[in-house]
Amino acid sequence: MSSRTDDDHTGTRIKEQRKLARLTQRRLAERIPYSYSLLNQVECGARPATDEFVAAVARALGVDVRVLTGQPYVSQLRQDRLSALVRPIREALDLYDLGANPDLTARPADVLIGKADQLCQDVRATHLRKAAEKLPWLIAELTHVAWSAPSTTVWQALASTYRTAHDIAVKIGFFDLSTVALDRMDWAAARASDPCLAAIRQYKRALGYHKVGAPVGGQRLIASGHSLLALESSREALVVTGQLHLGASAVAARAGDEGAVAAHIKAASDLAKRVGGEAGEIHWLSFGHTNVHLHEMGAAVAMRQYDKALVQARKMKLPPDLLTSRRARFLVDRALVEMETGHSDKALEYLVKARKAAPEQTRYHPAARETISGLVRKARTTPDTLGHMAAWVGL
Repeated sequence: MSSRTDDDHTGTRIKEQRKLARLTQRRLAERIPYSYSLLNQVECGARPATDEFVAAVARALGVDVRVLTGQPYVSQLRQDRLSALVRPIREALDLYDLGANPDLTARPADVLIGKADQLCQDVRATHLRKAAEKLPWLIAELTHVAWSAPSTTVWQALASTYRTAHDIAVKIGFFDLSTVALDRMDWAAARASDPCLAAIRQYKRALGYHKVGAPVGGQRLIASGHSLLALESSREALVVTGQLHLGASAVAARAGDEGAVAAHIKAASDLAKRVGGEAGEIHWLSFGHTNVHLHEMGAAVAMRQYDKALVQARKMKLPPDLLTSRRARFLVDRALVEMETGHSDKALEYLVKARKAAPEQTRYHPAARETISGLVRKARTTPDTLGHMAAWVGL
């Protein structure tokens, strides 16, 4: 099965940048911790470029990761008609400093605040289209109210909608838009004088550094988030602090620092005990013992300790009320782990479950694409289910 039907893929962009750097494939392979054979297969589109691979190539070539990834889901976004929803979000984010809109009649502030929280819930339920359709108008109304009748709760709600814009953008691969959204979130959080929202913004920024393989930047952002909460002792602050530790564990895992991963997981676990049970309602962070265990497994996956991750996954008992976004992420990670440990049938089974639980999120998740591509390579014959999954994600 051909992995792509066109030349618009990360491998093509790697090839272009390699040639601009006047490097042969063998010379580039010598500069990254991957084989010449893998580099060759990625460039021709026969194998997918994992996040770790792209980050290593970007460092070797001295370019930003986004130069190599581009917009990786163009055809699927068009099929899902999600790309048409991005432009209104981008335009809404640009309204922040224009003051009140005299031509706009906004809904009451308490209604808008409730709608902002509902959008967070929609994203965690993986209803991306539903949230993306409502988001621009809500940003416009909250921006108007924040300027015409400012209050702490309105600025907090506006910061929340900017966070939602970031989350949607990340899930469908518009990383430039996600950066703008986080800048706006910082702007609104400052006006709300809300250290927890400001810390969450640093947490989100750190995850961005994690994705592009820049652990030092990620660590500094996590430290900044902790400093914002140094004088806070509320349950809300404990939850955000715990989530910062979980973010730090992900950054450390990408850097291969097992000691730091263990330290941050323990710190998060201790905070989960202090918080008491699951605290999914606080900023929709899903912080609690379950999320700590999920991040511990995720760290093992990031460090390619697949046997360890499989043991952890098999012990995992997800509560029935776990947010759909977290459940689907676990299923995708479980599928990758099953594939890497030689259980192809199980891997496909978990991919199907992930698709059923959260089709929009799963379709655009890099690990899902990586796992499907790996299963295709391993299969002597491609089962119909696997073939349908490969076509569904655009491989």
